[in-house]
Formats: sequence, structure tokens, C-alpha cells
Amino acid sequence: MEYQLSISRRIRKRDFNTLPEKILLAIFAYLPHVELLRCARVCRLWRTLSQNSRLWKQVFLRPEYRGLHVRNLDQFLVLIGHRFSSALQYIELPMELITADVLHELANKCPNLKSLTLDFSTAMQLHDFNDLNAFPCNLKMLCICLSDVIFLEGFMRRIYTYLSSVEILQIIGTIEKSNEAEEEVYETINISKIKVQTPNLRVINLYGIFFVDDNHIDTIASGCIHLECFALNFCTRVKGASFTNLLQRCKKLQCLLLQNTSIEDRAMLAADWATCCVTEFDISSTELTENCLLDIFARMPKLTYLAVPHCDGFTDNVLGLLIEQGKLSNIRAIDLSNTVNLSLDVVSTFLKRHGRQLRGIAYAGNAKVTEQFWTNTIKNIKNIKIFVMGTAFGWFKKISTRIHIDQILDACAQECQKLERLEIQWDEETLRWNENSSKFIDHIRIRCAKLHSLVLSDGEYYELVRSNFERADRPRVVRTMISEQTSIVSLLKYYNELRFN
Repeated sequence: MEYQLSISRRIRKRDFNTLPEKILLAIFAYLPHVELLRCARVCRLWRTLSQNSRLWKQVFLRPEYRGLHVRNLDQFLVLIGHRFSSALQYIELPMELITADVLHELANKCPNLKSLTLDFSTAMQLHDFNDLNAFPCNLKMLCICLSDVIFLEGFMRRIYTYLSSVEILQIIGTIEKSNEAEEEVYETINISKIKVQTPNLRVINLYGIFFVDDNHIDTIASGCIHLECFALNFCTRVKGASFTNLLQRCKKLQCLLLQNTSIEDRAMLAADWATCCVTEFDISSTELTENCLLDIFARMPKLTYLAVPHCDGFTDNVLGLLIEQGKLSNIRAIDLSNTVNLSLDVVSTFLKRHGRQLRGIAYAGNAKVTEQFWTNTIKNIKNIKIFVMGTAFGWFKKISTRIHIDQILDACAQECQKLERLEIQWDEETLRWNENSSKFIDHIRIRCAKLHSLVLSDGEYYELVRSNFERADRPRVVRTMISEQTSIVSLLKYYNELRFN
């Protein structure tokens, strides 16, 4: 009896807190900062662990993006030196925390800070920066979220001299708040001056900035000889007249993203695509014609990433040319969604020839695609990781046939065991399933062990799939299209450098 009691005492002593500190820190590292703050209330040991600076290398302070909400500025200034200190590498600051005192503390107490996000998007008035005489000077990435009513030149003038080390520049605009009918366009930040102070830029992301046009791109091209990635998504005033100089001067440019821009045929045809190094190309929702695309793709090098959704000029002839000339022999990711002038036969030919090298494909929005097309072609994309199919709002696209979803899931389970993200866009009215469908859901859940995101249209079938995964203790895998959207952009070479928010 005494022997059993001694064993039980030993077992009780071997609780969580007796683990080595190194292991405890490794466990705590998986917790978001909100949970760390809660853990600090449990006991003294957990409080000490949660305050370890190694757990605060990346700090997110924007509540609207699931970050911490700082209520007391004075306490935050103390935390910078005591908790963050030399371990801090990345921090996001909302408008209320972008003050001279905070920037001074970051500059003096956080020498290893490499990435800084300054979010002015909600600003109605700037703090006083007349006393700002220090700023983090070892930054590799600087992200500035613009306000539609605040001019930042007074602030920027104070920090220009500290930006020479920046290699990744992100300026996030307010395109959703802009009115294109306005006669006057105000430049709330001087991109030309930033370019002069940042000679080592490799990646530039100008997202949704209404005032950016080809003159700005000409200015950037004149001094950024190390530029490798240039993203101009949703810069609607860009027409492409500057691309001749851009390709001529930026010989290292590999990634060019032009989604929802106003690029024109004449400007694109004038650029020297034959000598460029662009291998990642996004022309989503642009109005380039078939003849223009035939010309530029014939001159471009082999592509590794191509996105052409909602591009009516991307036709059978264009895809056929890319296949015949071997331009897609290195392709890793392609988005062909909502390309209305692309036939199933040409897409099938492409997948048979290049499907095995694909890691991501999005082919949604074609009402003629049924489960038969995919069950015949899935065998050709065995290495796929990201897969988007189906047609949302089938009632609008006039889909007359029902989709046998069980056959598609079974084909994915058999052939695509590396699958990580799958989105099936057909709505509840279009999908066909029955009481035996659980068996096919089991197949994809068991065989596609790496699957961490399965996005479906909301409805009864979604509830069935979700409950199946929840019973297997995988509650976060199945999601609805209302809140989630799958894209191949994570397969871009510069995806991590382009991420914001």
C-alpha cells in the first residue's frame, strides 16, 4: 500500500511545470500572444515563461487583424525595452502607436528589428513628429498603409535617411475608398523621394494606390536596378507605357503582378519581352486582346507562374501557343478561372502534358466543366497542393447538370495525396450526394493527410463534411466560401515578401 502511494506521489510531481524550460518555451511558442497574456495569470512560472523575449520576436498590435490592443502607451514603452528588446524582429503599429516616443524606443532598444508595418489607414490626424530624431535603421522590410485624408510627407521627411537598408517596400493604398470620378488626385506619399533613399530595393508592392501611374513606374525603374519583384495590383491608372523602361533597366525582374490594372495593348507590345527575365506573370482582370497576348507570350521566357482569370483575351490559341512553344514546361502554378474563351479540350491537353509538374491550379467559373472532366484529368496532377474547381452561383451560370461530388472526392483521394488546400465552388443546388457520401469523405480525409483547408459552399453538404472532419478531431479543416477563399498566390516565389495584413 505504501509503495503504491509513493508511486502516485511521484506521478503527481511529474506535472507540466516540471518539464525543462526549453521544452516549455517550445510549447508556449505555438500560442498567440492573446493566449500568452492569459497564461501569465496562471502561476509565477507561466508568467515568467510568457514574458520571455524569445516568444515576442513577432508582435502584432492591430486588433482588426487579430492583434493585441494596447490601452496604455506608457506601459507599452516599458515593454519595448524589457520584453521585446533585442529579440524583436517584426512589429505592426496601428495609428495610435505611431509616435515619436515609440519609434525612439524601437530604434534604441530593438537593434534586430528587420520588419516594420506602419498603419495610417484609420488616421484622421498625425501625431507631432517634430521631435523625431531616431528611427530603426536596420530594416529590411517597410510596409506603410496609407490614409485617404492624411499627407505623410512631414513624417516621411524625418525618416528618409534611415531607409537605406530597406530591401522590401510595401505601400498599401485605399482603392476601395477612392472615387475615380474625382478630378483632382492627391499623392498622400511621395514615392519618388522614397525611391531615392532606398537604392537596394528587391521587392516593391504598390497595392491599390489610386494615384500611381506610369510616371511613378518610370521613376522607380530609373533607380532600382536590383528589383526582382514588382506588384502593381489594383493600381488602376497604370496603362503600361512605362514597361519599356522597366524591362530595359531592371534586368533582374522575375515577378510582375498586374491584376486589375488598365494595361493597354500598344504599351505591352512596345516592351522588350524577349530579353526580360519575367517568369511569374499575373494579368488577372485586364483587357488585353488575343493578338497582344500571342505576341508577348511568344517573346517571353518560360513561365513558372501564370494567372489569367477574367481575361477574355486568353483564348485557345494563346494557351495552344504556350504549349507548342514550350513556354509552360516549367510551370508550377496556373489560374485559368473564368476564362470564357478557353475550351475544355485545350485545358485537358495542357494538363496531360504539364499536369505532373503543377503544384497549384485554379480552374473555376466554367459552367461546362462537370465531374467527368475532373475524374479524367485528376490522374495527371498527382503532385498538386492547391486545387480550385467548380462554379459558384450555378443558378446564374445556368448549370443544367448535377455534379456527382463523390466521384471527385474519390479521385482526389486516390491521385492527389499531397493535396493541402481544396476549394469546390459548386453550390448546394448543383451538387449531387446521398447517404453513402460519408464513405468518400472518409477517403479524402484519411488519404490526404496534409489537407488543412477544404472550402465548400454553405449548405447541407458542407455540414456533412464538417461534422465528418470534426469527429476525426480535425475541426479547422472544413470552411465555407462565405469566409474563406483559396488562391494559388502562396506559390509565388516572393509570396512571403508580398504578404501584408
